[in-house]
Amino acid sequence: MPSIIAYLALVVLTMTPLIWRLAHTGGSEFIGLLSDGGVGLLLLILLIWAPRWLRIILAVLWTGFMVGANELVAAMNRLPAWQDLHYLTNLDFVRNSTSSVNFSSPALVWPLALSTLLVAVLPLSRPKWRYAVVGLIAGIVILAIQTRLSLEHDDLSVIPRHNALHWFIIDAVFAPKPFTAEDLANFDPPQGLTRADLDGIPLLAGGKARNVLIVALEGIPGLYHPDIRKTMGVNNYDKVTMTRLAKSTPEAMLIPDFTAHSHQTIRGLYALLCGDFSKQSWDTPKAVELSGNPERAGKCLPAQLAEHGWDTHYLQGAGLAFMGKDRFMPMIGFREVHGTEWFTEPNPYPFEWGVIDSVFFRGARNYIAGLRKKQRPWMLTLLTVGTHQPYAVPDEIVANYPDRRAATVDMLDQAVGRFIEDLRQDGVLEDTLVVVTSDESHGSEVGEWICSWGLGGVLAPEGKQLPRLKQGGYGLVDTEISILDYLGLPVPDGVIGRSFFRDYHTPREMVSFTASKRRWHTADNLRYECSADGRCRVGKADSLLGAPPAEFLRDTQGRRNPIFLIAGALDQKLLPQHGVRVLKFASGEIRQLPEKIRNEWSDSLVGAQGLDFPANSKVHVSIRVKMLRAPAEGVQLKLILKMWEHTINSIPFPEFPLLQAQEEGKLEFTFDNPEARQSFSFHLVGEGKDASIQMEEFNVTVEI
Repeated sequence: MPSIIAYLALVVLTMTPLIWRLAHTGGSEFIGLLSDGGVGLLLLILLIWAPRWLRIILAVLWTGFMVGANELVAAMNRLPAWQDLHYLTNLDFVRNSTSSVNFSSPALVWPLALSTLLVAVLPLSRPKWRYAVVGLIAGIVILAIQTRLSLEHDDLSVIPRHNALHWFIIDAVFAPKPFTAEDLANFDPPQGLTRADLDGIPLLAGGKARNVLIVALEGIPGLYHPDIRKTMGVNNYDKVTMTRLAKSTPEAMLIPDFTAHSHQTIRGLYALLCGDFSKQSWDTPKAVELSGNPERAGKCLPAQLAEHGWDTHYLQGAGLAFMGKDRFMPMIGFREVHGTEWFTEPNPYPFEWGVIDSVFFRGARNYIAGLRKKQRPWMLTLLTVGTHQPYAVPDEIVANYPDRRAATVDMLDQAVGRFIEDLRQDGVLEDTLVVVTSDESHGSEVGEWICSWGLGGVLAPEGKQLPRLKQGGYGLVDTEISILDYLGLPVPDGVIGRSFFRDYHTPREMVSFTASKRRWHTADNLRYECSADGRCRVGKADSLLGAPPAEFLRDTQGRRNPIFLIAGALDQKLLPQHGVRVLKFASGEIRQLPEKIRNEWSDSLVGAQGLDFPANSKVHVSIRVKMLRAPAEGVQLKLILKMWEHTINSIPFPEFPLLQAQEEGKLEFTFDNPEARQSFSFHLVGEGKDASIQMEEFNVTVEI
């Protein structure tokens, strides 16, 4: 009897994704059902004939992967890619994202969890091997049929065609190889993607505002604004509508066709603040690479405004260490940078990531009041966090909405709408240029392209002189040049884009990399979409955004499509093709040491994680620290090298000396990279009661 129950548990475990899809879509996602069935059958065979210890490990991994993938689909409307593994190495992200048990689909989670438990505790007798052969052949045939149908219907989104694990493997196997300097030597991207375009007709003779306020709303697509949604022709969606934001900004200039170029906050903020496309891949973010290119960092918007007399401030609702914003923001010119530590009003209910949106905007109003007292022009950038999964909303409110995310977006809508009303009442809008946007788009089930649809809106003292709906394609990349154009300031070399405050009569080049697809809209009004396996579609379209063209035909160029070279060229803009680049991760910061090391990720003293080193390169590491306070026995610092989540022991380097208070410690070493290394991380850890250290230098020099 226990063995029969164990077999039933295995069937439930492996076939739950198929049953879940069938229950929610009927037979409309037939290709995805084949993927679920084929993968589930192969896993079933493997689990039946695997040793018990391996069966338990695989069952737990399968359940964790399926639950995590379902949460990612619910939060970002995309399936996991192999590059997402680096999130598992960031304990802050894992802890904050999993601290809530508010699963988006409990009916999927519990069958997986209970069947895994039964598989772990019940014995199982193995049948004869011939049954395994039959099962393997059947699974392979099912996946072969699925592959053929999937390729024929590659105009469909990835989600309805693939089981999450199936896509994860495809993405890892078919991921395009990084381009080398030689590959890109004779390739020039289209000019529309590489230059500042101020050739349009100005909408204003000159801006009246003296202050600049950028409000970045976490993950919000243009889909949620009713007027923007209508303009872009989305008429079949009413799940979430930011009604109060719309009512509080009747004079705003809305930019319906507004692209978010990638996923991940730090990439969106780079594009928003530095007038450049974020990477069209999952490689090291340009925000990290800026540490080796201080000249380019000085051309970002905060640095430019600071140079011309503005006070520059950054305030976000989350902690600053995650994604290295504590380093990035000062580097690009913000003189004052604050996160959760700045806020004194407590959250009315717990939220793992930081300050809920209502508390955040009340604090932001007070922050602005302080800036106005100084009688100097100021720039302030705000970033919310309440709409980040697992979402800042109490359980009793969720019951009134379609899902948890919708509830949180409505709470953000109320908070930001009230904030803008308060600013109007305070007189702030009379002399302040306000840009309301988002760092990325968490997408929607309406279509994959919504993952590339950001929010764009402008409030200016000259509101009546600006159109209500700004025609033409724009994106996060255009924010810096638009603000400089409005203020009448020069645009530095290297800053690209078009100005919101000009009319253009030619189509717009635009790119994005979201939902596992690279998208490119050309100056000839062609729209390309290419997946990681090199399969592309092309059709006539007015924009990168919107429903795919009616005739979205297969492009026969495949991997030879220029979109891949464009992505490679844009990604490597900040890097020297030959020579030396220096990444700096310390400049005198003081860190408190834990009394006991709990984890080498969470207790690392430096944010030198997620780095990529090209093949045939050489890396030199130089570290210099000063122990400010130490216990009587001293402090022994330890450096740990990792690639992905694995510790690297093959690279030799010396140890730090035992440090007493007021002593300096140095460490230097060099290693070669005959093959490319990705997601490489340095962790510097130490422990001591009441101990503190000053990070005087942590340089990673890459010689190509």
